Amino acid sequence: MKLDRESEALIYWASSSTATPLWQLSPDEAREQYRRGLSKTEIAPPAIGEVSDVAVAGPAGTMRLRQYLPAEHGGEAEASILFMHGGGCVIGDLDSHDVFCRTLCHDTRAQVFSLDYRLAPEHPFPAAVEDTVAALTWLSREAASLGLDPERLAVAGDSAGAGLAAVALHETKGQLAAPVCAQALIYPALDLRGRSPSRVELAQHFPIPHEMIQWFFGHYLGIAWPFADPRAIPSLYEDYTGLPPALIMTAGHDPLRDEGAEYAETLAAAGVPVIYECREGSIHGFMNMGRVLRGAHGWGRALLSSWLAQRLHGASPMAHNRDPLLPPMRAR
Repeated sequence: MKLDRESEALIYWASSSTATPLWQLSPDEAREQYRRGLSKTEIAPPAIGEVSDVAVAGPAGTMRLRQYLPAEHGGEAEASILFMHGGGCVIGDLDSHDVFCRTLCHDTRAQVFSLDYRLAPEHPFPAAVEDTVAALTWLSREAASLGLDPERLAVAGDSAGAGLAAVALHETKGQLAAPVCAQALIYPALDLRGRSPSRVELAQHFPIPHEMIQWFFGHYLGIAWPFADPRAIPSLYEDYTGLPPALIMTAGHDPLRDEGAEYAETLAAAGVPVIYECREGSIHGFMNMGRVLRGAHGWGRALLSSWLAQRLHGASPMAHNRDPLLPPMRAR
């Protein structure tokens, strides 16, 4: 399928930009440029309740999570979502995905905890994985003391953050206070080998061409890429049974598209309930581009919130806002 009009217009605008490509910058310069770019593409954040930072013990010292409370909360134990931001484990932070998390909190009526995991190259693989595992373990085991229901805990992430979420679920299997009830993986990065057809077919596609992906991996993995480590390639895990129901969203013009589709097939083959949806005409990162990719963002927002709310609450707070063009969700 060809690009939709909004994606096509965005790519044309990007092609005329004089900004230096991120992969030609230092990590610090790329982080700043990434944040500036998102400020031009993000939607206005919806109103929620309180937002505060929480410090918890991590594998290498104190970790920071940003806690988002819905406008109405309290009373009985609440649902929660642990969120890991994207950015190739090199760029991205709590601020770059602040609007994303506010929207997720608003739409699902769940508390959201966004993890400020360690970034490369200052902290290469597996630092981000270790932080994600520690955060998930902490949130599950401390849920009751935080007024949360450990049985209504979901994990979510976009791009590299979705890969971290997937790995953390494998690494913590059988070790949490209760099984995680849902995993939402948004255009996940799952295989550093780059063997899928979409990685070849879309190798020069905005916003993560081959050079960008290699820049991420070079900083995150260093010289010796861990080709035999399932924490870097989740498809190398041997057992997928018992993982939580999954929603996997991809974009048709994303080099990572096939990684998400293949992971959905792997989960389904292991008996995990899976919903897989691809926004055929759009590109990687559409959930952070609601101001310019309104169609794809609205589609993704409705799908993500309705599915998560169903898993967390048994109902969909956003059902009345569901995109009329959104197809019925397809199980694998």
